[in-house]
Amino acid sequence: MSIEFTNDSPGISDVPGFRVGAAACDIRNKATDRLDLTLVVADQLCAAAGVFTTNDVKASPVRFCQQLLAVSADKIRGIVGNSGNANACTSEQGDIDAAVMAKLAAAAVGSPTDGFLVCSTGRIGELLPMAKVAEGIKVSASRLSRDAAEGVRSANAILTSDTRPKSVTARFKWQGRTVTVAGIAKGAGMIEPNMATMLAFVCTDASASPAELKAALKSSSDQSFNCVSVDGDMSTNDTVLLLASGASGVVVGAAAEPSLRQLFQEALDKVCFALAEKIVGDGEKITKVVAVEIEGARTRADAEKIARAIGNSLLVKSSWYGEDPNWGRLADAAGYARTGLDENKLDILYDDVPAVLGGKPLPENKPRWKQVVKAARFAVRLRLNLGDAKFRLLAADLTDGYVNYNKSE
Repeated sequence: MSIEFTNDSPGISDVPGFRVGAAACDIRNKATDRLDLTLVVADQLCAAAGVFTTNDVKASPVRFCQQLLAVSADKIRGIVGNSGNANACTSEQGDIDAAVMAKLAAAAVGSPTDGFLVCSTGRIGELLPMAKVAEGIKVSASRLSRDAAEGVRSANAILTSDTRPKSVTARFKWQGRTVTVAGIAKGAGMIEPNMATMLAFVCTDASASPAELKAALKSSSDQSFNCVSVDGDMSTNDTVLLLASGASGVVVGAAAEPSLRQLFQEALDKVCFALAEKIVGDGEKITKVVAVEIEGARTRADAEKIARAIGNSLLVKSSWYGEDPNWGRLADAAGYARTGLDENKLDILYDDVPAVLGGKPLPENKPRWKQVVKAARFAVRLRLNLGDAKFRLLAADLTDGYVNYNKSE
C-alpha cells in the first residue's frame, strides 16, 4: 500500500481528533504581533510518547514532560508550546512556571486533568512572562479549530530564528479507513547531536499504547532528528512528541498485523525524515545541505562516528561554503574519528564523482568535483571497504552569516 505525502501541509490540523490554536502574546517583549504560543488539543485523553535532549542541563519543560509521561502517558490531553523564551536555567521558578502552563492550558479547554505536555524554545536564562503566557493560552484556546489556516498559525507560533514554518502530512488506507500522521517542527541553530534546538509535535489518528508509540518514535528519531547537524551544539530544550487520538479506529500496536505496523512506521518515518531535513535546510544563514554518507564500515557506530566528525568539522563546513572540493579535510576528519580506518582502502566521492579510490587521489576529476559542490545540495560519500555498516548524516555549511548572526545577542 502506498503512502500519500503532503509537503508544507497545514500540519496537525490535518489529523482527526485534534484541534489547534495559536496566539501572539509578546513573550519576546518586542511589542510585535508575532505568533509565539500554541495549543494542540485532543478531543479526548490520548496516548503519547516523547524523546528528549540528552544534555545534562535540561530545561524545565523537558523535565516536566518526562515526569508526566512517566506516570500518565495514556492520559494526555494536549501540548502547550511557546517560542521566544526557553524557560531553561531558570531554577525552581522555571519548574513552577512549566507546571502552571499545563494547569492553565487544562483550565482553558475544560480538561478534568492537567494532562498537558509543555514545550518552550528561545532565549536561555530568563523567566517566562507568565501574565503574557496566561493571556496567550486563553486566546489560543478561544481559537481552537481544525482549520488549515489555524494549523499554519500553530506551525509559525513555535519558530525562533527559523525563516519558515515546517509541516508535513502522511496518509495511508487500511481496510477502507484512512490513517493520518502529521507534524510541525522548529529548529535552525544549535542543531546536533541527539536532536537540536528543536521542537517537533507529531500527531496521528491511529491507536497504540504509550510504549508502542515510544518504540515507533525512537526508531524514527534515531534515523532522522538524531542524524542532522548544523553547528554541532546540543540544546537544553530538544523535544519530539507523538500523540495518538485513535479517531481513525485503526490500531497499529503489537496486536496489529505486521504489514499495518510496518505501514504506520513508514508513515511516521516519512514525517520525521521530512521535518528533520527541513530543519537542516533552514539552518541559520546556511547556503548548503550536504549528505555525509559513510559506507562499508565495520559497525554502524564507527560509521556514525566518522560522519559526525566530518559533519561537525569547521574546516570541512567552511570549505563547503567556499565551494572548495577539499577532500583532504574529509580524509583528515574521518581519520581523527579513530575507528581504525585503512587509508589504502578509502574511497571518497562527491555525489558519484570519485576524488579518491583505494587511497589514491584522482586530481583529473577536480573540475567535476567543483561543479558538484556549487550545488545547494550534494553528497560526500566515503566508502571504507571494511564491512557492511553505514550511516547517513545531513549537515550544513558554515557561513560568515552564521557567525555574524550568532556573535552577539
